[in-house]
Amino acid sequence: MKKIEAIIKPFKLEDVKSALLGAGIEGMTVSEVKGYGQQKGHNELYRGAEYVVDFIPKVKIEIVVSNEEYAQKAIQLIIENAKTGKIGDGKIFVMPVEQTIRIRTGEKDEEAL
Repeated sequence: MKKIEAIIKPFKLEDVKSALLGAGIEGMTVSEVKGYGQQKGHNELYRGAEYVVDFIPKVKIEIVVSNEEYAQKAIQLIIENAKTGKIGDGKIFVMPVEQTIRIRTGEKDEEAL
């Protein structure tokens, strides 16, 4: 099993979600997050005062898939549907999952997904 975390631009969430659902990859956790990488924030003007926005709003998607084939498919779909070609498109992190347990039923691993 693999856990995939993707940090993307908020307006790309629906495209990514639709693509994953269309491929049969269901179940995700979505969080609103803030951060920066190469963008390093920017300056904004509000009521005549300039201030620095250090952290850029992003969305973090977390999914767990049962095998390497689904992981590669999910990664490719996220790239295709989150990419704008501009700085700040985001990052994808992939990590192994040792065990999954569904709390309600006690099902484990692939059955719990």
